[in-house]
Amino acid sequence: MAAEAPARPRARPPRGGRGGLRHRLAERGVDRVLLLLLPAVLIVGVLFLYPMMYGVGLSLRPKDGGGLLGNYTAFFGDAYQRGTIGNTLRLAVPAALINVGASVPIAYRLRGRFRGRRLLTAVLVLPVTLGTVLVADGLLRYLGPRGWLNRLLLDAGLIDQPIRLIYNYWGVLLSLIITGFPFAFLLVLAYLSGIDPTLERAAATLGAGPWQRARRVTLPLLAPGLATTFVLAFVLAFSVFPSANLVGEPAGETRVMAIAAYQAAFEKYDYSMASTIAVLMGVFELLVISFTLFLRGRLYAGPAMGGKGS
Repeated sequence: MAAEAPARPRARPPRGGRGGLRHRLAERGVDRVLLLLLPAVLIVGVLFLYPMMYGVGLSLRPKDGGGLLGNYTAFFGDAYQRGTIGNTLRLAVPAALINVGASVPIAYRLRGRFRGRRLLTAVLVLPVTLGTVLVADGLLRYLGPRGWLNRLLLDAGLIDQPIRLIYNYWGVLLSLIITGFPFAFLLVLAYLSGIDPTLERAAATLGAGPWQRARRVTLPLLAPGLATTFVLAFVLAFSVFPSANLVGEPAGETRVMAIAAYQAAFEKYDYSMASTIAVLMGVFELLVISFTLFLRGRLYAGPAMGGKGS
């Protein structure tokens, strides 16, 4: 019986160089491709984390003393300042809900192919090119006391005096809807386009009507996308500043947190209090975002979306 050949010693990976680094990362379950994220992480740290931590530290150094939490105590102790929280939420939440809710049926109809689809889509996203200031100026010309709408109604004898449609809550809300709708619409349209259309056709062959297909197939698959769209639309509306100044009542019902921070920084030169308000804006945004994602997890536990070919 022939003697068995001695087993060859297993080759060891090189200790130095790129091969050694590759093996060490592989042993720890780290993909080398992740190293490409390092520049992005550094940029985020320099442009976001450092300013954020600096702002938090500045908010803990009150201008007039009072301890670490002196600014926060002063803010919540002042009813005029504290009221900006409710004013901001009363504008941002309805604006985000309206934009997302209006985007769903329109995007649902526009996801197919038909003549004029691109033109109609371009018209719907046109306000993106205008900006908040131009939209506010347009509202002043159309809906102001001397605007076209009031003059038309007065000339027709339908009203005796101009209707107040701007310089109040409704003017700011309308401005937020006009400027925020294109973003919500494009996101919802992208999510809907990613849903495999054969799923609806399969439901139709099983006898499901249009409403049943939308309610039981499309909307459940679209739910994660709607939550994400709401979060982005809310963040966009929460930082409202030009609209609240131009077509709102910045000293009254549309005095939002951004205006309070601006006044603290550039009118009272209290940068510590301005940083406090900015930190609180971030905290309330995170609370709403966390609550939205929590509801998404409770109401829908399926895949992120029903993509084509998935």
